[in-house]
Amino acid sequence: MKLKKIFLLPVLSVFVIQVALAQNFEVNSPDGNIKLQIANREQLMWAATFQNRVVINPSAMGFEFRNEPAMNGNFEVVDQKIRSVNETWKPVVKSKHAVISDQFNELHLFLKEKSDLKRNMELFVRAYNDGIAFRYSLFRAAKVGDRQITKELTTFTIPGDPKAWVVEYGGYASSNEAEFMERPLNYVTEKTIAGMPFLMEYGNNCWVAITEAKIDHYPAFYLGTNGQPGRLTTKLVPLPGEPEDGVKARFADEVSTPWRVVMIGDSPGDLIESEIIQNLNDPCAITDPSWIKPGLCAWDHWWSGEVKMEMPVIKQYIDLASEMGWPYMLVDWQWYGKFNSPEADITRWAPQISMTEIISYAASKNVKIIVWLYSSDVNRNGAYKKAFPLYHQWGVAGIKIDFMDRDDQYMVDWYHDIIRCAAENQLLVDFHGAYKPDGIIRTWPNMITREGVMGNEYYKFSNKMSPEHNVKLAFTRMLAGQMDYTPGGFLNVTRENWKQQVPALVWNTRAAELAKFVVYESPLTVVCDHPDHILNQPGADFLKIVPTVWDDIRFLGGYPGDYVALAKRSGDTWFIGVMNNQVGKQVMIPTGFLPEGEYDLESWSDTKKSDTLPADVLKKFSKIKAGEPLKITLAKNGGYTGVIRKRYNP
Repeated sequence: MKLKKIFLLPVLSVFVIQVALAQNFEVNSPDGNIKLQIANREQLMWAATFQNRVVINPSAMGFEFRNEPAMNGNFEVVDQKIRSVNETWKPVVKSKHAVISDQFNELHLFLKEKSDLKRNMELFVRAYNDGIAFRYSLFRAAKVGDRQITKELTTFTIPGDPKAWVVEYGGYASSNEAEFMERPLNYVTEKTIAGMPFLMEYGNNCWVAITEAKIDHYPAFYLGTNGQPGRLTTKLVPLPGEPEDGVKARFADEVSTPWRVVMIGDSPGDLIESEIIQNLNDPCAITDPSWIKPGLCAWDHWWSGEVKMEMPVIKQYIDLASEMGWPYMLVDWQWYGKFNSPEADITRWAPQISMTEIISYAASKNVKIIVWLYSSDVNRNGAYKKAFPLYHQWGVAGIKIDFMDRDDQYMVDWYHDIIRCAAENQLLVDFHGAYKPDGIIRTWPNMITREGVMGNEYYKFSNKMSPEHNVKLAFTRMLAGQMDYTPGGFLNVTRENWKQQVPALVWNTRAAELAKFVVYESPLTVVCDHPDHILNQPGADFLKIVPTVWDDIRFLGGYPGDYVALAKRSGDTWFIGVMNNQVGKQVMIPTGFLPEGEYDLESWSDTKKSDTLPADVLKKFSKIKAGEPLKITLAKNGGYTGVIRKRYNP
């Protein structure tokens, strides 16, 4: 819903300078701090500055095709349009803000090659106060049939050798589940396939992250170099069966690339608070999205024990959701019997259960059911086109689809088909084995969360789940949007006592585990642990009150791999989440975000015993005044959660 729309006509902050051998264009952010330059020369180039500091040196643009010459410069500008937009809109699903400001200046260039080919290309360039974005539009060829992109020539030439947080998934086909490693930028080579978002610290209050938005009928991209340090190159995902240097995208009509996004801010918190990714997507496409409801979800998953696909077990998890006041329960794999098999039938439940009884029992407890599906079973012979209407008829509220593990053009198209069909049948969607989010939740808010993250499940079979990793996620992966990390592991142990076992152990403190529910962004938050490990345990009371959507967000402090502190508002209540690394420390949490006055603080914090007894948590009630900082002691692997409510004196 758009609340207001203002076009600022007198000063558009878009400048055009034409010289004999080139045309130079500059687009400024509304606040004037960010400038994006386009140079139309023999090679089309772009560059960017932040507060008069270069953040992107001159960098190439364009494409290479199969059976066509490259298209990368020597254009004639046949037309140009400029506009300035300042509007606000209300998201259906409030991931970070109840009202989102969308303010930018845009230059739209219509380009035609001067060569005999006379091919056309359009370039859209935007400057926001929190970053820049551009995308290309390409058109059909002179001959009828597909055009085939073999390479996108977009580069990001980074000055110096800033610190970067690099995630590598080992190739182009993956579940996007790995740790973001702190590296010098020069670590990236021509062999690197680095995922997004790609965070960099330039120093002196300058943070930059590269990612993309609005991926549609086009592959996702990764980063490497062309052998020149600091010159990051776009690596599009090849189509299935194509070599790395083969065809990346086919199109027979006009196609627009995703937005190439550079998030920019004084601090990493500016990037966490940013809404640029959603702003680059289209408004909600669902006529009446009132059926889309966020919330917490119980989960009968292998993570929390040897869970059996049996009616008593399913009802136990429904009872957990009901007792905790959570609106959902997820029935996981094997509910339709054999999966990932030609014999799999996603329209029939296994003989030992009754989906009708499950849904009826859940409804009696004010709980709705989400069902798990294997991606190949969904796709086989278009099974989802029959299954999704049937699920709606049964009363299923949503679907979790797993093991896609790709983000090539065909898979991107498949995502869109699934999301649209699910929306038509009023089904929420949670993708696992998924690629990063791109802001599609604005357009299709039923696409309520996705995985694409090394989350809590890794505690069961990996030693990679360090508190440093958990802290870094807030500064890296979460910049792209929602992530189904599945928090809620209540068997908290020290690093020394952690081991791979069933049920799974978690080596951070209970207070840190609670903080994940505030820090991590996921409007549908799936809780991983067993009912016996949660009910009546210290901290479980917090899981009865924590929301999953927010009216506002504030970064309170931290650094990737050190600690992170966020405040999020729901109505008049503020929730604070702090997560620490393996070094105990004291931090001062500012409260200047609070309106003047006195407040009641309910908190769950580490104790003096938490270093050796991580499940030990102190619940406390206290009074605070706005503007007075909170002094918090964090255990190693620790955390803190607070709920701040306005005091009303009779």
